[in-house]
Amino acid sequence: MNLASQSGEAGAGQLLFANFNQDITSLAVGSKSGYKFFSLSSVDKLEQIYECTDTEDVCIVERLFSSSLVAIVSLKAPRKLKVCHFKKGTEICNYSYSNTILAVKLNRQRLIVCLEESLYIHNIRDMKVLHTIRETPPNPAGLCALSINNDNCYLAYPGSATIGEVQVFDTINLRAANMIPAHDSPLAALAFDASGTKLATASEKGTVIRVFSIPEGQKLFEFRRGVKRCVSICSLAFSMDGMFLSASSNTETVHIFKLETVKEKPPEEPTTWTGYFGKVLMASTSYLPSQVTEMFNQGRAFATVRLPFCGHKNICSLATIQKIPRLLVGASDGYLYMYNLDPQEGGECALMKQHRLDGSLETANEILDSASHDCPLVTQTYGAAAAKGTYVPSSPTRLAYTDDLGAVGGACLEDEASALRLDEDSEHPPMILRTD
Repeated sequence: MNLASQSGEAGAGQLLFANFNQDITSLAVGSKSGYKFFSLSSVDKLEQIYECTDTEDVCIVERLFSSSLVAIVSLKAPRKLKVCHFKKGTEICNYSYSNTILAVKLNRQRLIVCLEESLYIHNIRDMKVLHTIRETPPNPAGLCALSINNDNCYLAYPGSATIGEVQVFDTINLRAANMIPAHDSPLAALAFDASGTKLATASEKGTVIRVFSIPEGQKLFEFRRGVKRCVSICSLAFSMDGMFLSASSNTETVHIFKLETVKEKPPEEPTTWTGYFGKVLMASTSYLPSQVTEMFNQGRAFATVRLPFCGHKNICSLATIQKIPRLLVGASDGYLYMYNLDPQEGGECALMKQHRLDGSLETANEILDSASHDCPLVTQTYGAAAAKGTYVPSSPTRLAYTDDLGAVGGACLEDEASALRLDEDSEHPPMILRTD
């Protein structure tokens, strides 16, 4: 998630970007001075795996699972994507696009580059452009989601700039799969589960979160995070087993919903006055407006987290660390928060640890007492800011070919492409140069 403010300034600790990898085993952080990877194998210690200071102002950095493959975009060259082998410190290939890169998503099959009004689908084995989705509705925030499942390899992106339509695209067969009318208001967040069979959505209004089956588009669950105020949803994230869904926003509360179908019990005749009244109340819902009836059927949060701030952009994730379910929150204040989740009882989650993302050590009391730590930031994505700014495009260092809509580049070093296996996390997928 891009953490820059509307003016393009970095968050606390010079942070520009933070995101979890696909299986929530590491955290990538981009900053004014470069980028870092942290291991998420322990709660007590945030181990730094790697640090690069060769590229400044890193606004996007995405790692492929636990491999050495990393995709990088910098503020100094916002139209240029670099694909690197970070352990060897070498660049594999690069591409330049016709406009600012707002988001990059990748799995073991595809790499997606999101511009404001187009999406490029690359084959991750050789980085060639397989398909371009042209003339998408204006998407200044770069909102999109890519399933990590090889068999259900779907891409989701907004189908409208005025209402909450979701376009679902099959990136393997390169064809549209479905259009889901998810919300009345424009979309604010999208997330697939690990199997690629469920898609969570939230709108700019931020009060209702829905889960749909993929590719059918049938509504499976509907959750209400609140009725008192509209909020800006920052992120949605499923647990790896698909049983829980977390939603963070610009407020101090993170909601965790449980995806379970309540078994219907056979009707029983009420024996008390209160029981009879309850039966009448439920029966009366059939005569109420549909909006009111929906509120009766919406699920509530199974668990919650109270963050020590509000107003900061953040990204949440659900992971199992040291055999215990955890909620992780990386925020633009420069900290990673780790909470315990009780999968049976739910309730309010306990804060277990908080770590600085700049690598320095600081006690919990110092963190909570820091005045600057509680100062809210402007909650606008870098994508929205970049759409308003002026940037100078950079030219690629090696040109292989130009596709029909402005993606230029793609040549890769042959010595970096040899002896690599796609299914090994210790290496990146083979990058094969093809000129035919």
